[in-house]
Amino acid sequence: MKAAVFRSSDRSISIEDVHLADPGPGEVRVRIAAAGVCHSDLHVRRGEWPVPTPLVMGHEGSGVITAVGPGVTHLVEGDHVVMSWVAPCGSCRYCLAGHEARCSLVATVVAPGGVLHDGTSRLSLGDEMVHHYLGVSSFAEEAVVPASGAIKVRDDAPLDLIAIVGCAVATGVGAVVNTAAVEPGAHVAVIGCGGVGLSVVQGARLAGAERIVAIDVRMEKTALARRLGATDEIDASQVDAVEAIRALLPDGVDYAFDAIGTTSTTEQAIRMLGLGGAAVIVGLPPAGARASFEPLVLAEADQRILGSNYGSVRPAIDIPALVDRVMDGELLLEPMVSGRRSLDEAVAALDDLQAGTALRTLLIP
Repeated sequence: MKAAVFRSSDRSISIEDVHLADPGPGEVRVRIAAAGVCHSDLHVRRGEWPVPTPLVMGHEGSGVITAVGPGVTHLVEGDHVVMSWVAPCGSCRYCLAGHEARCSLVATVVAPGGVLHDGTSRLSLGDEMVHHYLGVSSFAEEAVVPASGAIKVRDDAPLDLIAIVGCAVATGVGAVVNTAAVEPGAHVAVIGCGGVGLSVVQGARLAGAERIVAIDVRMEKTALARRLGATDEIDASQVDAVEAIRALLPDGVDYAFDAIGTTSTTEQAIRMLGLGGAAVIVGLPPAGARASFEPLVLAEADQRILGSNYGSVRPAIDIPALVDRVMDGELLLEPMVSGRRSLDEAVAALDDLQAGTALRTLLIP
């Protein structure tokens, strides 16, 4: 099968003919319908996150089950699925407590190791082992994934479009609903209006927030955020975002979501808070990045800093529910998709994302 293979940050990503083995126990094979191109993929390409190589990229996608491994009973061939890069083991203390996004197997074996649950890979080039990216590797024609990471969804949902539910939408909406538990009437700031930030905006709208301030250096993105639920917009290329928030909302915001994840945006999110506010760090920074804040101010104002991994979702529960909200017209996905490209154009899609000209591009094998 064709797949996008990454070897090192100083070499181009190449489309190669990679062998994909049959699914093992507790695994399924998926024919990829679409894969979303995410900033996490950029971190890999730029060498900002340590990953084992060679590696088939991609962690956001959807498709159709074509084979099931031994022991898989809840999925069958022909099922439509959204892939979750958190494929919970179901047995660690976090999974048993209902916190699947913290699954220790994913955190200590799958994500850092570039392997599946059993510590091995289904991908190879000749005699060379090829690693999975976050247990998914969706920049390919097919994938073998843990069955818990292939989430069955309704058959009438547009299979290409719902690919972005698997990361951007789950991460953004989940950060609002699960991690922060934003309440009706809240004042919210969203820093960064890419795929995740726009999902945060939609999550805040669904939660009943009274003010939703969209912040970005590109006004076409904040204008789109207004279409999706933002009440105000700030052009961060022209003004200081914190000062602009204070001009709009002198008491500060109840929740500030950093959907970018740089040191500066995290520090801005903290400084935007009002009394009792929470800064929610959704965007992921390069490894080793450090941000600073004044602990005394945080304590005196009864404020919080919250990390949000994958929107604190429970994939098997939350992803089908999000797809239902898409089909009910409550979540709008098509405006967030800036284009569709073939798998052969994976590098160009990553270039567009890095240049800031794309929101979510779908790669169609």
